[in-house]
Parts: sequence; structure tokens; C-alpha cells
Amino acid sequence: MSKTIQYTTSGTCSRQINVDIDDAGRISHVEIVGGCPGNTVGLARMVEGRMASDVIDLLEGIPCGTKTTSCPDQLARALRQALAG
Repeated sequence: MSKTIQYTTSGTCSRQINVDIDDAGRISHVEIVGGCPGNTVGLARMVEGRMASDVIDLLEGIPCGTKTTSCPDQLARALRQALAG
């Protein structure tokens, strides 16, 4: 069984992140809506199949230019929310 969340992003070009996580905490699917297509599709493919906790550790706090957040940071926030229930 898996959990699907829809996370509304803030401070980035992307608008929403949809994530499926299985009961073990492994990411099975990521869709990032909006943003730079090459970057968001690449990011989604790189994290699928990995443990959500590992991805949070890797991506949390990454800025984008002068912004204090980024699509990777927003993905980490979405994953943290999904793990929290």
C-alpha cells in the first residue's frame, strides 16, 4: 500500500508536487507541476526508488539563486510532510 500526497509549493516556479511513498518509506513516483521541465523531470527520476528520509537529507535547504528555497528543497518539505502523516 502506498500514500499519495499533493504538496502545494511556495517560493518556486513549480506549483505542486505529487508524491507516492510506500509503507517502507520508499518513493515510488514523483510529479513536479510547473518549473523547468528538464530539471523537474530529472529530479523526479533521480529520487524515485530511494528512501524518502535519504532524499530529505540530500535536498533539504538547497536555495535557487537568491531564493531561500528551490524545487529540490520543496520536494524535501513534501516528503517530510508525507512521512509525518
